[in-house]
Amino acid sequence: MSLLDRITLDPEVRFGKPCAKGTRITVGDVLGDLASGMSEEEVLADFPQLEAEDIRACFAYAAEPTRVPVTS
Repeated sequence: MSLLDRITLDPEVRFGKPCAKGTRITVGDVLGDLASGMSEEEVLADFPQLEAEDIRACFAYAAEPTRVPVTS
């Protein structure tokens, strides 16, 4: 399973924002908490339905738009 498979977009959940699969926790929620200085352990304690892989999936999702194909 790819990390990105752990992120879902459903118009019926949180207005279609990207969420950790099976939750209503958005990528923005996770990244915002980490950006405010929370540790991964603190985020996992606040959101016990998340796994460490979900946090990495949020980073992967956020990084995806910055990938530029290499052309020769």
